[in-house]
Amino acid sequence: MGLVSEIASLQDYDDYKSLNWEGSFDDYLELVRDDPKITRNAYQRVYDMVLSFGTEEYIDNKKKLIRYNFFSDPKHGSKDAVFGLDIPLMRLMDVLKSAAKGYGTEKRVILLHGPVGSAKSTIARMLKRGMEEYSRTKEGALYTYYWKLSGDLTELAGGSEVFACPMHDEPLRLIPIEWREEAIRRLRLGNDEFRVNPVGEVNPACRLIFKELMKHYKGDFEKVISHIRVKRLVLSEQDRVGIGTFQPKDEKNQDSTELTGDINYRKIAVFGSDSDPRAFNFDGEFNVANRGIIEFVEILKLDVAFLYDLLGATQEHKIKPKKFAQTDIDEVIIGHTNEAEYKRLLNNEFMEALRDRTVKVDIPYITKVSQEVKIYAKDYNQQRVGRHVAPHTLYVAALWAVLTRLEQPKKQNLSLLQKAKLYDGKTLPGFTQDNIKELRKETLREGLDGISPRYVQDKISNALVSDKANGAINPFVVINALESGLKSHSLISSDDQRQHYIELMSVVKQEYEDIVKNEVQRAISADEDAISKLCANYIDNVKAYTQKEKVKNPYTGQDEEPDERLMRSIEEKIDIPESRKDDFRREIMNYIGALAVEGRTFDYRTNERLHKALEAKLFEDQKDSIKLSSLVSNVIDKQTQEKIDIVKERLIRNFGYDEVSATDVLNYVASIFARGDIKD
Repeated sequence: MGLVSEIASLQDYDDYKSLNWEGSFDDYLELVRDDPKITRNAYQRVYDMVLSFGTEEYIDNKKKLIRYNFFSDPKHGSKDAVFGLDIPLMRLMDVLKSAAKGYGTEKRVILLHGPVGSAKSTIARMLKRGMEEYSRTKEGALYTYYWKLSGDLTELAGGSEVFACPMHDEPLRLIPIEWREEAIRRLRLGNDEFRVNPVGEVNPACRLIFKELMKHYKGDFEKVISHIRVKRLVLSEQDRVGIGTFQPKDEKNQDSTELTGDINYRKIAVFGSDSDPRAFNFDGEFNVANRGIIEFVEILKLDVAFLYDLLGATQEHKIKPKKFAQTDIDEVIIGHTNEAEYKRLLNNEFMEALRDRTVKVDIPYITKVSQEVKIYAKDYNQQRVGRHVAPHTLYVAALWAVLTRLEQPKKQNLSLLQKAKLYDGKTLPGFTQDNIKELRKETLREGLDGISPRYVQDKISNALVSDKANGAINPFVVINALESGLKSHSLISSDDQRQHYIELMSVVKQEYEDIVKNEVQRAISADEDAISKLCANYIDNVKAYTQKEKVKNPYTGQDEEPDERLMRSIEEKIDIPESRKDDFRREIMNYIGALAVEGRTFDYRTNERLHKALEAKLFEDQKDSIKLSSLVSNVIDKQTQEKIDIVKERLIRNFGYDEVSATDVLNYVASIFARGDIKD
């Protein structure tokens, strides 16, 4: 097999044949009878496309939410996945659903509004790409037509035998409006599930050819339609078919023909007039996007001259090409803009008509840390960057970014860090899901201000290529990069804001310190045998205490009073006060008794609080024997080194560290002990 043949073997001929289907108008009517949904309008198609990926329902703060799988980008390995925006995306889908059902929002511009870097462009890009791919599937198939002419009739197409419909119109538009409803009824097109309802006239060029052919055939519609060849339509932004994108340029260079097309001066010589629609290029973005989507990038930077075209396209689904009658279009109009531009819209009385025809969907920053982490994990994982990403590196970056976006809670006993944890699904004593609802309701602009994910991504990238990376990136390097970058951050408007962000960095550093101290503590006290022995000792003493008995000393064989000091040293680790110790001990014994009735034995691992207390106690007993603080002095005896190597190995095995990052964390925690900070 030759090299070219090897490539050719990859082709799916059946798929090619399906995508290049052609047939007569009669054949198309049969297709419509079999599957009326091929005549859907653009809004119906976009809505169905998103739903075709499926949905997931879940409860968050007692509220039923829907996650649309499409926005997780499953087809492309989550390359463009949108995280943490389920509620804004539900609002967007509500708008599309209303438009698909013809309830009014199809006559509006969908405006995605939010701060820079909040995924507005990503959402628009996904919808465009989704429509392209959907049009290639059986469920998303749509069709257009071209004119097949011969003999003297080729003059109608400027001497060519083929005249393609320049705006890829729905073929059913060829049925004159005055007959259309009755024709659909007689042909039994549509069913209870979907009603066939083609709206609008054909474009001016096809209208002219239709009229000339009707004149030629003396009104014989059947003969006119015999010149129609229907073909499958595949949407493609690259080929400028059904997907359009308009980006405002310098005000002096803006020209409305970019939206509605322009005269082709070379064809005037062929057709004799600049008002002949066949001498017109229907290649403006509105023309190109017919049957699909048009995206307006930074829509509110549009010159006022463009406003009239946009208003007509939105409200009436019509555009006005130069020197021609209004032309029907069928497309989803979606734009996006940032905060500053939207404020300008509100203050501009000339844009009042646009405001009235706009449905605003807020796309804020993420306020859930675990969702923010997913953004960075997508780009900065070991497989992608080829370096080890130390545990908690992306977490500290995400935590700091989210903290900058949150408003200070009005409850005095709640810190910003605690609020972030509550939002992320963590539990705090004294706070219920209703409290979390209240926290969200009392905010004014939460998620609309703060640090953009782009800034964090840039600084993680800087950390990756810095000399300090040393083969891996860790929280220390990333925190330093984030903090040092604040000095030159172009979107920080005041010194007070910069200082606030620096103070939040201190909060993140303290949180990270607590996390790694806990991990090192767990690694040191991860000796299961030692914990089991300590637990058995504790339970023996609790049993003796609650039953007012004595405990046999395993070394002397003497009966002794329960070891109060041992019991309290464990209970204090989980904040059991002296006044509650009797209740806690009875709870433990009742729990053990209940298990015994069921024929099960007690395992400390099933009681999270007790497990945590035992680990903390064991750590306290062992940390002096390990002499972790001696790491700082670089003078370590062989026995201590062996113990440290065991701890390091546990950090690698249980917590995801590598050799370098485990050493860094041990050195860091050692320095904390060296300065006398031994808080658990």
